[in-house]
Amino acid sequence: MSSQRVQPLTGFRVLDFTTLLPGPMAGLMLAEAGADVVKIERPGTGEEMRHYAPRWGRESISFAMLNRGKKSLAIDLKDRQALSLLEPLIAEADILIEQFRPGVMERLGLGYGAVARLNPRIVYCSITGYGQEGPKADAAGHDLNYIGDAGLLGLGMGPAEAPVVPPVLAADLAGGSYPAVVNILLALFQRERTGHGTHLDIAMTDNLFMLMSWALGEGAATGHWPGNGDSLLTGGSPRYQIYPTADGRFVAAAPLEQKFWDAFCRLIELPDPLCDDSRDPQATIAAVRGIVAGRDAAHWRRVFYQEDCCCSIVATLEEAVRDGHFRARGLFSHMLENEEGEHVPALPVSIAPQFRDDPARPKSAPSLGGHNDEFLK
Repeated sequence: MSSQRVQPLTGFRVLDFTTLLPGPMAGLMLAEAGADVVKIERPGTGEEMRHYAPRWGRESISFAMLNRGKKSLAIDLKDRQALSLLEPLIAEADILIEQFRPGVMERLGLGYGAVARLNPRIVYCSITGYGQEGPKADAAGHDLNYIGDAGLLGLGMGPAEAPVVPPVLAADLAGGSYPAVVNILLALFQRERTGHGTHLDIAMTDNLFMLMSWALGEGAATGHWPGNGDSLLTGGSPRYQIYPTADGRFVAAAPLEQKFWDAFCRLIELPDPLCDDSRDPQATIAAVRGIVAGRDAAHWRRVFYQEDCCCSIVATLEEAVRDGHFRARGLFSHMLENEEGEHVPALPVSIAPQFRDDPARPKSAPSLGGHNDEFLK
């Protein structure tokens, strides 16, 4: 495709007052769809993620990944004179994203009421852990606290002697970034009909409950609320388990449907009495664990390749990045460039390829205040 591709959000401007992960990821998704995203940062140091390890050139690689293709405006939000310089930007912006605790933007003179008076069409998105109101609204927290409060962590955190910290920041991303983008786009549709913007209250913890439809349904319908690792999808069944192999790798076994379970039992040569896992699930789990542990991952890969049974060898992240399937689908075709001209694959984002820019054009994260001259004339 040529560089003249018109993207869905070309011509839309986003003022991004966020740091770390939820807001910056939402801003990245909008930028990848063509929006002009202006990151508002404090002078001197910028946002804290710029200084995380490991470095890649001048900046943190984490910062570079999340802020590819954005612009940076360094301005002291506590300086009333400097703040007035933002008014022309606010007046013409389409979207504002902020991630402070409730009330902070109001104290800065940038609350929704003040901003909407300047620009009634603006879509103003606030991302917080617990929402703009409620008993926990002002509480500090991070992802682990949010998934703990929502009951998500309690569904599967491992045994008491070795609890497991989940590797995915579910609250930040599935509870923050994605709902923010979805609702921003809905608000833009609504604006086309009404002419007015709106204030979006995105509470990361609230949005986690959607991820537990099966558990909420089970609890509401039966009165039996799922606990730590005791349900079908959290380790209570032999049909949805992680089984270690002889060489320290793992089989991800998910033969939930009966036809897949029957094939799985046959392929691993599970004794017939144990194939009926309704009688004693823990005995079946123990038997399967012993069989799988007797052979290495290469053996099981060959076995499971013979017939569909929803079983695979758990890949390392390095293996997944090198997987020919993901390469063929173009997940790593877009490039990130630093100030030294070095390139690494950009962070894959959930924006359809036809809505993104030409992958042949590398993009960089902005230097701190690198666009002050453009916006503060």
